[in-house]
Amino acid sequence: MSHETIYTAIYAMPRGELRRQVTRLLRQGRKSGRRTRQGSDARGHLPDLPNIRLRPPAAHERLMPGHWEGDLIVGAHNRSAIGVLVCRRTLYVKLVKLADATAHTVLEAFSSAFEGVPESLKKTLTYDQGKEMASHRQLSERTGLAIYFADPHSPWQRGTCENTNGLLRQYFPKGTDLSVHSAQRLKEVAWEMNNRPRRSLGRRSPVEVLYEELKNPRAQGDALGP
Repeated sequence: MSHETIYTAIYAMPRGELRRQVTRLLRQGRKSGRRTRQGSDARGHLPDLPNIRLRPPAAHERLMPGHWEGDLIVGAHNRSAIGVLVCRRTLYVKLVKLADATAHTVLEAFSSAFEGVPESLKKTLTYDQGKEMASHRQLSERTGLAIYFADPHSPWQRGTCENTNGLLRQYFPKGTDLSVHSAQRLKEVAWEMNNRPRRSLGRRSPVEVLYEELKNPRAQGDALGP
């Protein structure tokens, strides 16, 4: 097919139709680019936090595994949530079952999520300024992670986690009750995500990249726990 034929077909489309067609092809079913924030974050914000600009260059440049981003995806009316932890280098994701989104619950759940993870894979965690991270100092002490915080209203500073959240909405749609999903279900979804080939990884899966980084001959399994 010649480029003239393609251009003719595009120009013949009704206004807005091309954009709708392209949007349908996106993995997340929405327009790409930076998201604009609408309304206020019901979680509130924390003062005097270690800023993302203090994060070491290795974390920013994705030079090695062990640098993580974290977030919550929330359910209907902000009454349920799932914790999301994703490695910036490998895109390896851990999903965390939460009884609620209080600072104490998140501290205990995230601490457990990093138990058994090798020290070499626990370097930094970048998060937003939601109040569920009010116990970030205790989390840092328990896990050995240096924790940094993005600027307010700047989701692109945690773009890896934001993109992961979008993919997770295929499994956990907005406006639904996330508390109905068991810890086992979260493990199953994480396994699917971690074994899915990703374009940004050269069509390799996060598990494959993780084991390549660790120089481990195995290309299956779960070195970082559930």
